[in-house]
Amino acid sequence: MSVVSNRVNNTVDKQTFTNLQTALNDFVNTRKWSNDVFKTNEKIDCSFLLNLESTGESNVYKGSLTIQSGRPVFNTSYISPVINYQDNDVTFKYIDFQQLEFNDNRVSGTDPQVSNLTAVFAYWINIILGLDYDSFSLRGGNAFFQKAQNIVNNAPEGRNISGWKPFDGTRNRYWLTENLLNSKYTIMHDAIYDYYRLGMDKLYEQEATARGNILNVLNMLNTFNVQNSNTMILQFFMQAKTQELVQIFSKANPADKAKALDLLKKLDISSASQYEEQLK
Repeated sequence: MSVVSNRVNNTVDKQTFTNLQTALNDFVNTRKWSNDVFKTNEKIDCSFLLNLESTGESNVYKGSLTIQSGRPVFNTSYISPVINYQDNDVTFKYIDFQQLEFNDNRVSGTDPQVSNLTAVFAYWINIILGLDYDSFSLRGGNAFFQKAQNIVNNAPEGRNISGWKPFDGTRNRYWLTENLLNSKYTIMHDAIYDYYRLGMDKLYEQEATARGNILNVLNMLNTFNVQNSNTMILQFFMQAKTQELVQIFSKANPADKAKALDLLKKLDISSASQYEEQLK
């Protein structure tokens, strides 16, 4: 957990943000987010970077939250990226030493600007958990996506609060949860499971088979993209994996490498030049 306050004006005591970082770290790591019991070595590898600036309103800040998470690959020490996303719709009120509280049954709390901070973090924690469960068990993350949906449906509302509504943009918390729970998009959950369990988890012992399975996933995603263009969930899935996919297919035979390159340029347009350069 990191809180960066370089862009906050100098009238605010910087110790406030050290205290906020400590409070957020405690909020994320000491609260029980699941009924399942995890051993220490089973905890999810994730990080949050909250980059803040002033709003002109006392004790109110806006900024971006970068969320990263990964999961271990079977029989290796490698952590495969699951999420690498920057949420630019973060606005909240924080007074030094303020208690960070969250209640699933009262998401918006008594002060929407105060509650928005914990609502945003609780949302992303449920997304992290849901995708982690999806990567180990076919459609295993649905309960966490439902919790995230509950937060969206009951999110704080107020001046400068955004990211929770369909009209706030095409890439935000609303649309990610909508995509994850949309019955038309269930093949994305199949792709997530197959990518990790049939692909990444088999790379160490059955490299060629695993690479073939990942190529099958890319074909599956391409079919999905043709039928459902410009979805957030596909972009969200792909943007964490560019370098990983380059490494996987750089060792492929020429035919499979060419197939992968063609698919990746369609699926991850923003990284097309990188694939072209490194998989030629």
